Amino acid sequence: MGETIQSVERAAAILRLLASGGRQLGVVELARAMDLPKGTLHGILRTLVHVGFVEQDATTGKYRLGATLLHLGSSYLDVNELRARSTNWADALAGRSGESVWIGTLHEGQVLVIHHVLRPDDSLQTLQIGALLPAHATAVGKVLLAFDPYREITVPLPAFTKATVVDAEILDAELELVRGRGWAAEIEEGEVGIAAPIKDQRGVIVGAIGIRGAVERLATGGILHLTALSYVRDAARAISRDFTR
Repeated sequence: MGETIQSVERAAAILRLLASGGRQLGVVELARAMDLPKGTLHGILRTLVHVGFVEQDATTGKYRLGATLLHLGSSYLDVNELRARSTNWADALAGRSGESVWIGTLHEGQVLVIHHVLRPDDSLQTLQIGALLPAHATAVGKVLLAFDPYREITVPLPAFTKATVVDAEILDAELELVRGRGWAAEIEEGEVGIAAPIKDQRGVIVGAIGIRGAVERLATGGILHLTALSYVRDAARAISRDFTR
């Protein structure tokens, strides 16, 4: 491999950090995460803000991904065949279930959200297209891991809630169950996720579709509502059929 440009690598690292969480980050947090002097970091951030890849909150002074970068990312996602074939079915699933819908693929061991339909109500929500989610802690991620022949479970597994599976052997057993029944579920503190695999014309799993919502709407006493599960599986089958046309 030839020489790389350090400043570009550092800028890319900043963008990954800002994309990896659901909150804005300040200079101190970024400097600590990257082990960089604040002066060096400020220079890179100024450049990223100038080109529109990063935005600075005028009130807090913290940084987030900029509209220009998100537009570029959406342009890539728009040409992704999976997203193109899934959009209409995702909208229909949101309407039938009354919940938010997520479609994802694996990207460097995480779930890349390629399409997100907001829950069809008036609640405040944030569109997460392009976000990276932990595969071991989400229903969509568990489906993708279960059917990935090259998967490697890297330990330690971080916990995001008290219900997050952090033991590699327990996770592997759960993935085996997901493979056998053809769907995954994640019942956490107040929320439930349900997901099923999407196959292409070769029968290869190319993504997963799922819903996420409040536990009182999707489960009772730790048992999933079968109607919601059937909606998700029907949507996954419909998208998979589209690949054969």
